[in-house]
Amino acid sequence: MPEVGVLYKQWEPDGAFDAIVIGSGMGGLATAALLAQHADKRVLVLERHTVAGGFTHVFRRKGYEWDVGVHYIGGVHRQGSFLRTLFDHISGGELQWEPMGDVVDTVIVGNRRVEYLAGREAWRQRMHEEFPDDTAPIDRYMELADEVTQRTRSFFASKALPSPTAAVAGPFMRRGFLRLSDRTLGEVLVELTENRMLKAVLAGQFGDHGMPPGQASFAIHAMIFRHYLGGGAYPVGGSSRIAATVAPQIEAAGGQVVLGAEVGSVLIEDGRAVGVELTDGRTVRAQLVISDAGVPNTALKLLPDGAPGRDRLIATLDRIGRSASHICLYVGTRHTAEELGLEKSNLWVYPNEDQDAAVERYLADPEAPVPLAYISFPSAKDPDFTRRFPGRATIEVVSLANYDWFAPWEGRPWQKRGEDYNELKARLSERLLEILVQQVPQLDGKIDYHELSTPISTRHFADYDRGEIYGLEHSPARFREPALQPRTPLKSFYLTGQDVCTAGVAGALFGAVVATSAILGRNVISEIRTAARAG
Repeated sequence: MPEVGVLYKQWEPDGAFDAIVIGSGMGGLATAALLAQHADKRVLVLERHTVAGGFTHVFRRKGYEWDVGVHYIGGVHRQGSFLRTLFDHISGGELQWEPMGDVVDTVIVGNRRVEYLAGREAWRQRMHEEFPDDTAPIDRYMELADEVTQRTRSFFASKALPSPTAAVAGPFMRRGFLRLSDRTLGEVLVELTENRMLKAVLAGQFGDHGMPPGQASFAIHAMIFRHYLGGGAYPVGGSSRIAATVAPQIEAAGGQVVLGAEVGSVLIEDGRAVGVELTDGRTVRAQLVISDAGVPNTALKLLPDGAPGRDRLIATLDRIGRSASHICLYVGTRHTAEELGLEKSNLWVYPNEDQDAAVERYLADPEAPVPLAYISFPSAKDPDFTRRFPGRATIEVVSLANYDWFAPWEGRPWQKRGEDYNELKARLSERLLEILVQQVPQLDGKIDYHELSTPISTRHFADYDRGEIYGLEHSPARFREPALQPRTPLKSFYLTGQDVCTAGVAGALFGAVVATSAILGRNVISEIRTAARAG
């Protein structure tokens, strides 16, 4: 696998940069690539971790490799879909995708298993077969999800408008979307049906945004449902291929990705961002500064006291909480996915239909039943895995967690947090292993290695204070926050990534498109489509 970027200790800047991007997650890398491709800007990407890619990076241990955040992406296997066009654009066409097949997700509620099939009509027919007395609510659910998708275009486009235009046109562009986003998923489901099992199955993908039905905006859940309705895919060669293929587009315009380079603050002169100061005191100047560090880090760490717009972001944080914290069990076995009969479909495992109550009980008491387990089989999804790791397979089991369970150890160094911390991890690991073997019994006795990450692992590597994985929470209130847009009151300073749009890799990527459009004052989506047609 080609290395991405240069280590900060070995880096010497070669000339001036037009822009600096703080953070090399999907939003940061994509914004840098788009600025390079559409404005020939020389962009410096500064990443505090020693690996580029944010939640798209991988890690290796004991002869195994796991992704840390890319478990599947919707629609990219279809030539001509906009998301595929966008990935082709920022990767120079080098990023390849493996379709997951007919079954994308399998929702398991108690002893009931319901498959989410790829394809609109296939999904609809299967749901009708599973719930023959509830065909009308199922159809209405699809109609409402369609309406959300139709309304998203103008809603997110309004975030890229110049301020004078946004003041006039923005309310009209957002109104239809907000009518749907103001409602929770739970409220919509209650109106659709009294069937508790159907409601639980329709909410089955809520782990993809991290909020149970009673708290999540219907809009985010509908967007995720529609995102995967046409099928899912996985990057061939693993999720690290994303950074490996996007970075060369940045470098082609003279830009660089620098690793182990932690930014301490944004430099401001006369109300304008003019560069950054790193934590070692070194400064780098540029005409533009873009933060992909998330709103909490941007407001509380990067912007100095008195910076224009800082108080506005802090006020947003007072109203909108962080997204879910999580634990993830990384499992390795000395058998291939084919030998074990592992499928590509993800498993969403719930103990019962009352998802809200189950989450509430568990977050209050870690000994309560695990309310959600998401099981992914990356080695089954990636056709290149057995070439890189012959005779092996990997599995990941993800669940929610309460950051406060782990807070006592947050100040201790990685891998040196003490026996009490390791004992807590061991107890949680055993619980997830029990669920895994129950759902995939052929793994019994065949697990060679496992390791648990916790919210303070996420805090350590991704610098999210509460170990959150989806930025800010996707409650109804989130979509009404005016500060969650690329432009800020600080001149020449912009936001990008998932807090600008929505959760996940696709959400962060669209955040980059919106941010680049705002920076350049042009419709970058139209330019990408024009380039694709010309190519």
